[in-house]
Order: sequence, then C-alpha cells, then structure tokens
Amino acid sequence: MTAGAALRLDHLVVTAATVAEGAERVAAALGVRPGPGGRHAAMGTHNLLLSLGPACYLEVIAVDPDAPDPGRARWFDLDRHSGAPALTNWVAACDDLDAALEHAPPGIGVPMDLARGDLRWRMAVPRDGCLPLDGAAPGLIAWRGRGAASILPDTGLRLTGLTVGHPRIDALLEDWPALRGLAQVVFSRGSVGLSAEIATLGGRRLLT
Repeated sequence: MTAGAALRLDHLVVTAATVAEGAERVAAALGVRPGPGGRHAAMGTHNLLLSLGPACYLEVIAVDPDAPDPGRARWFDLDRHSGAPALTNWVAACDDLDAALEHAPPGIGVPMDLARGDLRWRMAVPRDGCLPLDGAAPGLIAWRGRGAASILPDTGLRLTGLTVGHPRIDALLEDWPALRGLAQVVFSRGSVGLSAEIATLGGRRLLT
C-alpha cells in the first residue's frame, strides 16, 4: 500500500429527514448542538457540523428542501432516508484519493471535485448513493488544503471510539486491509450499525 492510500478517521455522519431533527438528536445525546455548515450544490444537500477534536468532527446531513434535484443519487443514501435521525455512515480521509481507491473494494464510489465556501475536497461518491455493507464501509475523502475539522470551534467533545458492526465485516477487512490501521475504530462481526463513544463535559456518551 502506498503512503497516499493510508487512511485516518475524518468524520461521522448523522443522516436525517431535516437538519433540525438531526441537530435535536445530537443535542439530546451529547448535550451540544451542531453549528452552521453549508450547502452542497452538486448533491442537493445541506449540513450542520460539530467538532469532535482537532482532527475529527460530526456532520448532520439532510436533503436541502430549497435545492433543485441534483440529477443523480444523493450521497449517504439520503434519497431513501426514513425514520429518526441516526449515525449511519463514517468517512475516512486519505492524501491521495486515486491511490486509496485502488486498494478499496468496489462500490466506494467515483471521485468528485467538491467545494463549499473556502473548503475544497475530492470525495468518492457511489453512483447509487449507497456505501457498501449498509454503510459499514467508509466514504473516502481527500481534502485540498485544510479540512473542515480544523476550522470548527472546540466544543470540548472528543471521539474516544467508533464501533462498526456488520455480519460480513470480516470480508470487508479482508478486501480492504488498510481499515485495520485506523485508530479509534473497532470492527465487530454482528448486527448492522455504528456506535460512537464520545467524551463530553457530562461524561462519556454514546451516539448511534
């Protein structure tokens, strides 16, 4: 594996019917409300953001009701979202997106050049909007310059661990060995779902 294909945890993704509902879910779980994010014109979505430390953050994302149809499947399976807000996805960062995709299993996505405000990045986006293994496989991002985590106000929250569960998680790790090197991420063969342990001023909390 090349150095550019090495991975690190970048952010967690809470999907919701609306960003307001997602913010309420996060505030109830962690005691802190996400702050302003922005809009993604290419995807027809918008988000709110919350720092989880100097190199990691949480994103609440939903379909932007004021945006036109993007003419493609929205990321994180948002076109089919239903039910309560939940932690459904996670994203790993790399220095070289093309190199990382060479070592990733099929279905992680096609590189797209994206921007929001002063932020610039490339991200692999699945054509159908769905990451493999029900979101157990991470999205892949490569920031061009500073990343979102570096510009968010420090809330005192710190991610202490992310557990990624799926009945076929062993197959994912076999197909994508680079995932084993991710700090703070534990892979569990069992029920589908993500669970993040986060240190808050009120103690350790779980977000699912």
